[in-house]
Amino acid sequence: MRRSAGKGLDSGQLLLICAAGLVAVAGIASTAAVGLDRPEVAIGFGALIAAGELARLTMPGNREVAPIGAAAALGYTLLLDLASDQLHHSALQVVAVIAVGMVAGALPHLAVGRPPRLDAMARRLLTGALLAFAFRPLAAPLHEYTRGAGGVWWPALAVMAGLIAITLVVDVLIAALLRAEQVRTAFRVAVRDELGMALPLGAAVGASGVLLALASHSMDLVALVVFAAPLLVTQVAFRKYAGIRATYLQTVRALSRVTEVGGYVEPGHSRRVSRMSVAIGRELGMAEPELLELEYAALMHDIGQLSLRDPIPGGATVLTDPEQARRIAELGAEVISQTGVLHRVADVVRRQCDPIDADPPLSSRIIKAANAYDDLVGGSNDRDRANAALERLRLGGGTEYDPAAIDALSRVVGRSGARL
Repeated sequence: MRRSAGKGLDSGQLLLICAAGLVAVAGIASTAAVGLDRPEVAIGFGALIAAGELARLTMPGNREVAPIGAAAALGYTLLLDLASDQLHHSALQVVAVIAVGMVAGALPHLAVGRPPRLDAMARRLLTGALLAFAFRPLAAPLHEYTRGAGGVWWPALAVMAGLIAITLVVDVLIAALLRAEQVRTAFRVAVRDELGMALPLGAAVGASGVLLALASHSMDLVALVVFAAPLLVTQVAFRKYAGIRATYLQTVRALSRVTEVGGYVEPGHSRRVSRMSVAIGRELGMAEPELLELEYAALMHDIGQLSLRDPIPGGATVLTDPEQARRIAELGAEVISQTGVLHRVADVVRRQCDPIDADPPLSSRIIKAANAYDDLVGGSNDRDRANAALERLRLGGGTEYDPAAIDALSRVVGRSGARL
């Protein structure tokens, strides 16, 4: 279940939100005191930022993004002039426009009970403020240089691209720090995952922001209307991608429940094995794409039991004949292969019962350990039962179970209790 905007925040998120709030208050207070420079420009870009926040979307990993709003904020930050009329808006005015636009775009979501993630909004505001404070003092010298050089834009473009790259790196590091704490993974792994998500989207948003700023030089505010259409197409494409990922996971979760409904495994078994497998995978430093495949495979690891004429008591494959367990895994893999798109997941399921000396994939070894643990412990939260199960798995370490997976499982259980 998704957390509400104000609940379940850790200290890092609260610090980020407080910092963003202070920056926003400073920007709005300063702008209210000195007045807006070119109000029509500020209102136009603020409206586009609000529209982007209104159309925000959630990407894989529960990452909330607003590409249109971010591109509009970049464009307003990087503006040098409109039709040869130099702009003099300050970094604090940029912060004020971004903050007001974000709040305006979030209000409709609040009205219908879909509050935004405050930490995500705070990150967007702080990275926008960082770029504004770095670029706006350079805007006047760059404008004069460009005019004096006969409209040569390459120096200005180089400065814009360099500052955007630095801002993107800072944003990735902040996101990685927060995510490492939230999902309990190593910081280097979180950085790698955030880079994988941020680079494609950041490149698209950065390019759109620069183009919006440059187009406004010749087209004035008409550029906002002209560029809104391609930005909207980009947002739709990202939304479809996120929707496909969500549909896949929902379908797999529904399919995994067939074994529970049919009485082949204990209720909640597939979900518990999936959660534990993902936690072990994070503990072992697996990347997010690998974790997604691991989650799919763990949810469907027992689907081969549907082929059994007589269900295994309690569905506990750890207590059955190894040959029968391998046969169940093989049949499950065949079912998954019929989808035509989950071949790697099918291979993970197929090899989950392979001995360690056969060198099965890490995901297969993780599922084998998590499944055996849940077969022995089930939904119980009895600490003695959990310790006994872990000790039994350790005795099979090196031959039947991967010692690294068992060690990671022990750490996960130690943090979360006997069950997830």
